[in-house]
Amino acid sequence: MTQAKQMSLGMNILGFGSHSGAWRQGEAGLNAYIDVDYYRNIARICERGCLDAIFLADGPALPPDVASQPGGRLEPTLLLTAVAAATEHIGVIATCSSTYNEPFNLARRIASLDHISGGRAAWNVVTNAGDAAAQNFGLSGAPLHVDRYGRAEEFVEVTLKLWDSWEDDAIIGDRATGRFADPSKVHTVDFKGEHFQVKGPLNLPRSPQGRPVLVQAGSSEGGKALGSRYADAIFTTQTTLPDGLAFYREMKQRAKAWGRDPRHLKIMPGLSTVIGSTEAEAHARFDQLNAWHGEHGLLQQVAGRIGIDARELDPDAPLPWTQIGAVADFERGSHGFLEAQLNLARRENLTIRELSRRILVGHRLAVGTPEQVADTLAEWFLAGAGDGFNIMPDMFPSGAQVFVEEVVPLLQKRGLFRREYQGRTLRDHLGLPKAVNQYTQASSAELSAGLSPSPSVIY
Repeated sequence: MTQAKQMSLGMNILGFGSHSGAWRQGEAGLNAYIDVDYYRNIARICERGCLDAIFLADGPALPPDVASQPGGRLEPTLLLTAVAAATEHIGVIATCSSTYNEPFNLARRIASLDHISGGRAAWNVVTNAGDAAAQNFGLSGAPLHVDRYGRAEEFVEVTLKLWDSWEDDAIIGDRATGRFADPSKVHTVDFKGEHFQVKGPLNLPRSPQGRPVLVQAGSSEGGKALGSRYADAIFTTQTTLPDGLAFYREMKQRAKAWGRDPRHLKIMPGLSTVIGSTEAEAHARFDQLNAWHGEHGLLQQVAGRIGIDARELDPDAPLPWTQIGAVADFERGSHGFLEAQLNLARRENLTIRELSRRILVGHRLAVGTPEQVADTLAEWFLAGAGDGFNIMPDMFPSGAQVFVEEVVPLLQKRGLFRREYQGRTLRDHLGLPKAVNQYTQASSAELSAGLSPSPSVIY
């Protein structure tokens, strides 16, 4: 019998939790967000549940609300190297900006993480909006949306070429003859584009997965174009099932149009969770966190997304649709988060106050029992709105622990999630094949056509 399809599950570690009031609850020490053991503990909890990966968001600027929120984050590739050394199976996904990095250095860092982890690394490609990050890199303000994604596409193209610059069998390792590598299988990149000029090759052999998993986390037009062409997985912000279904179908069709196998592009919507043993307990937990954050803080989250001062909003009225404008005209912020928030408010005719209690960090929110959380995951998965999900608990570590101990077993009983790891690499967990080297593929095509392989060797 053919085994039924199973979902993928990632855990997004957002500081103390996805709720802005989590740090005030006091579940973890005040320095936990810069303590490597805090992250190792969460990763081990997730590994006990056989989750695919942990995921670290990041941005190269201090958030503006440092007066009321813990400020700063450890650098993801360094932190995840330490986490990988303390775990055996779980994948490690680092967010790094294509706007404020250079391809060679970042390609090397992520490939190093893949080697060190034994093939469990991924790069989450982001294009940073916001002027604060830009001003840390000599710019007066953030590049426009279209420019950020133009640079991102080139960045990814160069990175993939660098990751492939050593063929799988380039290392000979013949001690008797003293021949270490075959130079004909180590390729220059010689990339010259609008944004980058990179010679290559990478000064590191090909990594255990062929190349690290590439993740993309944008739902704008630029993000969808980039993700459908290059990504192995897309983290998305859909908040209603109709929108989730539409996004899933669109991305699979786009991948197919690029000549890709749509099964090799995993769509993973985000889900924020607040879980209690009863529905009343879950809502009490949520209310307590909201009380720490305050009514004004909840409204500020909505105001920040739509770009309107909170003082101009009536909490008990619908969104001021005439003032918001088109998502495509929103130049410097996240199109995906804005669209997800607007779609939810429009479909359910929510007031601003109601909307502020339906979304955490821009993603769909589930407040309820383990059974209810398992139900909503199963509903979206079986309907075809996702190949898996990126989970964002309200607080750490308890939110991760209750998900692993209470929700995961329910999914396992339904045959929707694994009971044990079936492989060692992140590609194994996600059900993705080992990446094919583009230079090997090109040489094979040339040989089958009766041509000599194109010269691109380093020496």
